[in-house]
Amino acid sequence: MKTIINNEVLIAIKRKRGELNMTISKLAVETGVSRFTIYRIFEESNVPVYPSTKEKLITWLAKNS
Repeated sequence: MKTIINNEVLIAIKRKRGELNMTISKLAVETGVSRFTIYRIFEESNVPVYPSTKEKLITWLAKNS
């Protein structure tokens, strides 16, 4: 079952990516999430993602905070 990444977490990921001056490609490599998926999450609202994708992004955010 897919889930939605809430806006607070999404904003935090975007902010941290900006602070680290990181491209979407680099973020994809570091998180293990495809560039296409990250781009869709950033550009569209309420994109359903697998729980594992959400977990990878939140884990990356926690490691880099």
